[in-house]
Amino acid sequence: MAKLHPSSQAKQDVTAQVMAIAQSTEALLVELRQLIDQARSHVAAVADSAATMLYWHVGNKVRRETLHQVRASYGGKIVATVSRQLVVTHGAGYAEKNLRRMIQFAELFPDAEIVATLSRELNWSKFRELLPLKQPLEREFYTEMCRIERWSVRTLRERIASQLYLRSAIAKQPESVIASELSQLREGGQVTPDLVFRDPYMLDFLGLPDGYSERDLESAILRDMERFLLELGAGFTFVARQKRISVGADDFYLDLLFYHRHLRRLVAVELKLEKFSPSHKGQMELYLRWLDQNDRAEGEASPIGLILCASADAEQVELMDLDSANIRVAQYLHALPELQVLQTQLHRVVQLARERQATLDQPDNKDET
Repeated sequence: MAKLHPSSQAKQDVTAQVMAIAQSTEALLVELRQLIDQARSHVAAVADSAATMLYWHVGNKVRRETLHQVRASYGGKIVATVSRQLVVTHGAGYAEKNLRRMIQFAELFPDAEIVATLSRELNWSKFRELLPLKQPLEREFYTEMCRIERWSVRTLRERIASQLYLRSAIAKQPESVIASELSQLREGGQVTPDLVFRDPYMLDFLGLPDGYSERDLESAILRDMERFLLELGAGFTFVARQKRISVGADDFYLDLLFYHRHLRRLVAVELKLEKFSPSHKGQMELYLRWLDQNDRAEGEASPIGLILCASADAEQVELMDLDSANIRVAQYLHALPELQVLQTQLHRVVQLARERQATLDQPDNKDET
């Protein structure tokens, strides 16, 4: 083999050195950029948390001062006067409207330690979206879900606008159960199916035509999987379409299969154009047992099923005790009614569900024989 000329060898050595320096420099730059970005994110998070706690303390201080006033008008005058002075020295952020928000913040979230914990993940903009909510349990639900699922301000606003709380399964439970479950979640407990599943599901974004078929519905979901996953909620990952379930000599096909990382279990989804039928339960039970035996990984919980129907009779669903079979039934809406109409309907459904549950929980008052 011919040897390289000394000058050619020197050029190759120089080129190799230059490339090695360039690679080392690029690797160093990647690490430095990561350090800088992490530091900036940390500083921003600390600043957001500090600002949130500042607004709480300001609101709490003014609130306590105004509570000492015998006449309500005096308290209002104090807020207005303090606001004018703070605007002069600290800017428009302390305008009367904002100062009253801070007071409301301290009223609705009275525990400083809880606010300090939440402020690490919920900034002032997110708390401002929570303040108009009237029901304490509803407000706590959105607070905890925003924290757990790391919603942006926009996502939080959209979830509230879509009546997510009233659509969640947990809302249909007695208030004592809701409070207990949210308290456990706040203290580091696991997300439960009642917090994950909802009814109805809003599928208006699919743009389904009149007279659509089950295949049309499935295809539309696959075309817009990203928005469908957003409607399902955080934690869902798409696994398969038309999952083959082989039992003996027969093959069955599950419409959609997902995995939920918070629940740590497979979620089987069946799409039905018609009203829920008792026969749907038997079909889903077959799928869940097969998945439990053949697809369940070590450390996962048993698979859970979701039957999405055009409609469902609440009493029929309740009578079949589907929860014990790890099956949920929910309606999907391919076209949304007016917001006020939807809200009224959901409130009514939630109230009826709680009344039925309260009746079931009552002790047997029959006379002993």
